[in-house]
Amino acid sequence: MAYGFLDIAITPSVRAAQAEMGADSLWADFSGHREFDRFTENEKAFIHSRDTFYMASVSETGWPYVQHRGGPPGFLKVVDDRSLAFADYRGNRQYISTGNFAANDRACLILMDYPNRSRLKIYVHVEKLSLDDEPALTELVSDRGYKAKLERVFRLKLVSFDWNCQQHITPRFTQPEIAAAIEPRRVRLDQLEAENAELKARLG
Repeated sequence: MAYGFLDIAITPSVRAAQAEMGADSLWADFSGHREFDRFTENEKAFIHSRDTFYMASVSETGWPYVQHRGGPPGFLKVVDDRSLAFADYRGNRQYISTGNFAANDRACLILMDYPNRSRLKIYVHVEKLSLDDEPALTELVSDRGYKAKLERVFRLKLVSFDWNCQQHITPRFTQPEIAAAIEPRRVRLDQLEAENAELKARLG
């Protein structure tokens, strides 16, 4: 059975590195995974809840570039079980990823869920669309509350994905997650402070 992600990731030089470290036998005939070439409901839910991801591209000179993308949860849209899309807003106007994709449409995404120590990595082909190419898709990815100028849409065609193990993922929490976690204690503290003030008033 194929293991799509490693079929792409493991090259002759990677196999040489595995052999050097005595790990080549672990992956030589690995058949423990199905072909991850379609998003299931599990991946769709995970992607929908992300407010950030990392995207790697490669230039025609061979140098990789990793870019952080962020937005409200769900800004990376699941279009169907084999494609994603997101709006590209004006930023520092370096256009490094955009230029790289013109030369090489391959990309790798890493999506993190730090509190739950989960990591999804995705190989895709990237297609750049103007805002008028597919109006329905532009409407889908647009955030009307975001003030930056929308310049283009990127559609990502899934090649393969895989889940990483939890090892070495340090839990981290956003401000809203921390606020939700401490809300019961904050409410209880308010109650205790009110009771304390009432007791002081009685004693006084």
